[in-house]
Formats: sequence, C-alpha cells, structure tokens
Amino acid sequence: MNAQELLESLNLLDENERIEAKRAQEAGKSLLETICAFANEPHLGGGWLLLGVAPDEQALFPGYAVEGVPQPDKLSADLASQCATTFNMPLRVDIRTEMLSGEPVVVVFVPEAAPQDKPIYFKATGLPKGAFRRIGSTDQRCTEDDLEMLYQSRQRESFDTGLVFGAELDDIDADAIADYRQARAEANPDAEELRWTDLELLQALNAVRRDAAGAWKPTVAGLLLFGKSLALRRCFPMTRVDYIRVPGREWVPHPDRRFDTVELRAPLFTLLRRTQAAVLDDLPKGFGLEEGQLQRSDKPVIPLRALREALVNALMHRSYRVQAPVQVIRYANRLEIRNPGFSLKSPDHLGEPGSMPRNPHIAAVLHETRFAETKGSGIRAMREAMDTAGLVPPLFESDRGQDQFTTLFFFHHFLGEEDIRWLAQFKVLHLSDEEARALVVAREANAIDNATYRALNKVDTLTASSALRRLRDAGLFSQQGRGSATWYLPTERLLGALSSKLDELSSKPPPLSSMAEGLSSKPEGLSSKSDEERNVLLDEIPGQLAARIGSIGRRHPPEPVRELVVELCRLRAWRAEELALLLSRKPETIRQDYLRPLLAQKRIVMTQPDKPKSPQQAYRSVQENPLP
Repeated sequence: MNAQELLESLNLLDENERIEAKRAQEAGKSLLETICAFANEPHLGGGWLLLGVAPDEQALFPGYAVEGVPQPDKLSADLASQCATTFNMPLRVDIRTEMLSGEPVVVVFVPEAAPQDKPIYFKATGLPKGAFRRIGSTDQRCTEDDLEMLYQSRQRESFDTGLVFGAELDDIDADAIADYRQARAEANPDAEELRWTDLELLQALNAVRRDAAGAWKPTVAGLLLFGKSLALRRCFPMTRVDYIRVPGREWVPHPDRRFDTVELRAPLFTLLRRTQAAVLDDLPKGFGLEEGQLQRSDKPVIPLRALREALVNALMHRSYRVQAPVQVIRYANRLEIRNPGFSLKSPDHLGEPGSMPRNPHIAAVLHETRFAETKGSGIRAMREAMDTAGLVPPLFESDRGQDQFTTLFFFHHFLGEEDIRWLAQFKVLHLSDEEARALVVAREANAIDNATYRALNKVDTLTASSALRRLRDAGLFSQQGRGSATWYLPTERLLGALSSKLDELSSKPPPLSSMAEGLSSKPEGLSSKSDEERNVLLDEIPGQLAARIGSIGRRHPPEPVRELVVELCRLRAWRAEELALLLSRKPETIRQDYLRPLLAQKRIVMTQPDKPKSPQQAYRSVQENPLP
C-alpha cells in the first residue's frame, strides 16, 4: 500500500489491526512497541505505519490530517537502526518516504516474524514485559498465556498431539472406538485401518503417544475423540457444549428471569450428534405439503446442513487450550454458536477454498468419517444452504481480543413481502440492494458493523465502510465507537418508531449525497440534538442528583465523578453513550476513566458480561437499594 491508500483507509476505518498512524517526530518507544506488536501477532501478516499524520480534531467525524515529517531521512535511518539493535532479533522493516498534500511522510511496513523467531521483545526489558501483541488497534503487553502460545508456534507439533497430564489408556472408551470404526466403514468399507487392533488404530490417529518412560498415554486429540465421560470431566472440566435457551431477543433481559441450560459432555462423535439433536428438537419448525403427497413434512427453520456445518466447525476449530465451553444460544429470533478461539483464517477470506485447522489431527479424523471436509468449504456451504432456504445469510465474527468465534443464524426469511413493505418507506433514498440487505439485518440484530456488511454483500472493506457512512449520513444509523471497533445502531427513523417524522421526511426527498453534505455543513444541528437527548435523560433523574450532574465540570477530579456514576447506576442500567451525554464527556473517556475502574472495584457490573463489546452493553450498580 502507498501513503495515499493508507490515508484513505485511515479516514474511512480509523486505525485498525493492520494500520497505525503516528506523528512520529522521532523513533520513540511508542513507535517501537507497535513494530514489536506487528511482528509478533500470529497470522496477521504484519502491519503498516503511516508517520507524519495525526487525528484532525476539527473534523465533524474522525479523520486524519497530514502534518509531515520534518526530517524524514533522519527518522528513517534512526528507525532502521533501532529495529536492528533494540529487539532480541534484528527486524528488517520496509521504510520509504512519500509526499502527501505537499508534505513528506514516512511509510513503514513491518513483516510478521517467522514462528521460530517469536516472541520478539525489547532486549533491555526482557520477558514478559518486553513483548507486545497487536489486539485490534492497540499494542498490548504479552501475558504468560500469550508467550506460551508464541513458543508453542515454534514447534511443528500441534496442541492436539500433546499428552494429557494424568490420563491413562484406561480412560479410552471402547464404545467410542467402535463408533469411529462404524463411521469410517460407512465412509470407506475398504479402509485398511479397520483391520488393525484398537491400540494400532489409536497410534495411527495420533490418539496415543509414548511418554518419557515409554508407556502409551492418550493425547489431547485421543481423549477428546475417544475419552470416557469421567476422564473428560477430570481432564477438561470446562470443555463441553452448553445449549442455552434465552427468552426474548437479549441475553437475560430481566434479572429475575432465568434461562434454561443443557450441558453436554461426551466423546466428539457422540457430542456432535447429541448437540445437533438438542438444537433440532427445540428449533421452530416449518411444514410443507409436496404435490402428490398426503402427509406434510416438517423441517427446522435453519437448514440441517447449515446447522451441522456450524456445529462441526465450532468443535473442530475451537481452541482446546482455553478451558471454556462452546455455547449454543437460542434466542427468540436467532441462534448463536460461540466457540473459544478466533479464526486462523482472515475474516476477509472466510468461505474461500483452503482450510487452516487449529487441531489438525482432530480435523483429519472428522474428515475421514465425513463429518467435515477440511477444504475451507464449511462457511460457503452454510451460506448456500441459508440462501436456498430464503433466510438471512449467516453472520460470522472472529474476535482476536476476546479469542472467540461466533456464528449467527436468524430465523427470519430474507426480503420477503414484509421486508419489501417495510423498505418501501425509504424508497426516496434510492437504496441499493446491498444497502437494503444491511437495513434488514440491522433491524433484526439491532446493530451492524463493517465485517457484517462485507459478509452480507461480498464486498471489500472500503466499499462497506463507504456504504455504512452513507446510511449514517442519511439518518438511518448512528455511529458508535471508532477505529476497528466502529459499529452502527439503527436509529428511530430506521426502526419506524417515529412514523409521522418519516412521512414528513419522505415528503421532501433529498438524495442521499446531498443529505451527507447538509450534515457536514451544519454541525451545530448535531449539538442541539445532543442537548435535546441529554434533557430527556435528565428528566429521569431526581432533582438533587440532576443538580449534582449540572455542577460537574469537564476538569472535575475523577473520584467524585465515579461516585456520581455509581449513584446513577442505582437508578437503572446505563449505556456508556448515555452516561457520556449526561456528563458531557466522550464515551471513550467514560469507559476508560470511570467505568473500568468501577468494574475493577466491583462497584458496578455489566448487564451482558458475556458480550463486553455488545452494542446494548449497559452498567448497573451492585447495590440493590435504590435512591430515596
């Protein structure tokens, strides 16, 4: 990428996991930490630095302005020298000087280090504090777990071939081996391994290995595939599948309403079948009567092929290093499948041919028994099955920060008559088919982001960002967060809550582009709208507390403001954006200076602790007694 492309990407997407912008008048510590993080982050492929630009504080929406580098040659030489001498291994980065808006800027590409060279760290600091990882748009110090993962990547052997501490051959279930033999015979009756003894079969599948004393012991793959339930509970206490049914569309929307949970733990073949059966028994059913048939046929609202692929992917590609269950959560309008372990394949390339299995020996066994293809076809198969059924395409989210992968199925038929009627109220905006799909998904999911738009419409990152900003400028979305964490909430106009206002807007149909210009040219309209929203929130608050809010200035010490936040959270749960409006601060400031310290002190809690980045995340006080 050149400097102009990097600047355009920054202005559209802000800083993200692969691009960082810095003023960088010298090769300082912050710059070197970012270089270290880019070099260490697994499967990222390195990252780009654009030096000589800075956030434009005068812009209505986040953007970057070119400031230039006073001495680009000196900065380039210093940076190359620091990269060669500061770290435990020399880093060879690509550095070049380009011109932007008549000013010199420096473009730096940092390649990802080879697995055998990681972790890269500052020699003077040492480990673990001297090593960094790239998480989202931030550089974070490596923890002991991070270092273990980086050192493990040096080895050619995968985690699933490691021996399980305390496991013995007696922990292998003969019935699970028989189950494998039956599945393998159905796939290939002439398979040679069907004639081997059980021990020979386990050796061939890397299900057992010799320990230091020469005795055969189960590996991680062996115990997960063929282990007895007692051994699985003892050695992998949290490695199970939880099927959770939640009333409504939100995670535990009311504290006094509980959800139903079924915990499943068994060898992998049995676990897949039991999980699929539990989900299918509970899913809504559709029925049809084919021509010439006397009996109707009932089918689950989610195609069986799509559900099976999603469950196999979750159990085959999950991280077994993480002691956490796979969660299958059934809401009123959707099904979510969450597994520990982000996708090793870039989200931009999901659905393309080629697989990158995290657990290759488990994947090989599932492939031989035709549970999985291991050719990268699972995502494509799910999309095709949902499209054939006329349903909303499945959505996928790979979160490196939370180390989690989520598959989302909606029970909603896509662009049916009801959707067409609903979209008709926006016809004056001349929406494209891609934008119409985004509006329907945002209405169902109550949020949308760049990755979701890309997966939905098969477009690139910049196209998705441009489209989402157009919809924001048209008043259909409100932008939340920034950088790689940017997401969009549907506005009242989109949801149709203010039908009279929609009619008024429809009677004066400005084109989408002119609306964007109008929004940019009148920023004062936004501030008046914010004041109006703030006044609505203040009306909910008792007079004495509202007066204290009014007395809080922008430079007020943080501790009194935190006390005020706690008292507000006793009234009801508040989102960070609502607190930002009330206290006249930025949402990022609210989260960093007030909410995080209070969460650490356990004075407030999240309403959705399993979804820290949820658009509907709110905070309430742990003290139950309300204010008088």
